[in-house]
Amino acid sequence: MPHALVLRRRVQFYETDAAGIVHFSTFFRYMEEAEHALWRENGISIFPAQPTHGWPRVAASFDYRRPLRFEDEFEIHLEVTRISTRSLTYGCRMIARGDLVAAGSMTIACIQRDGEHGMRAVPIPEAIVALFSPSSPEASADKPASPAASADKLVPPLAKADERA
Repeated sequence: MPHALVLRRRVQFYETDAAGIVHFSTFFRYMEEAEHALWRENGISIFPAQPTHGWPRVAASFDYRRPLRFEDEFEIHLEVTRISTRSLTYGCRMIARGDLVAAGSMTIACIQRDGEHGMRAVPIPEAIVALFSPSSPEASADKPASPAASADKLVPPLAKADERA
């Protein structure tokens, strides 16, 4: 089962701001859209009709390199980079015209409802761990396959990005 996905998209007018570029907050929506597509690609929903677990976001960040504009076509590259006992981390790159537009990450926690308004972190169900675990033999539930390999996939070296500028 895939632990990575490439989603192709086109910038819609409503996603742009007064300057005519995609507003920074929209990149988080793009990452979440790719996350949901990855779960569907694995045959499950992140929020099924009768949910037993929830997946709140506990960390999210982006570094921006180039703007996206109305009608730009781009790709969202999303990959599960780390699975721990109670959380899952994605790495994300957005590419347009062969250039890195933005790179980021998001960590989600596995929770169960605890009373009417509370929630508590719980271990990720084994079936979900199995779906999203990288196929690398050195990967485990508590460490990424290889920090260097993951970093290379997520963000090209700065020298390459600077050469394009």
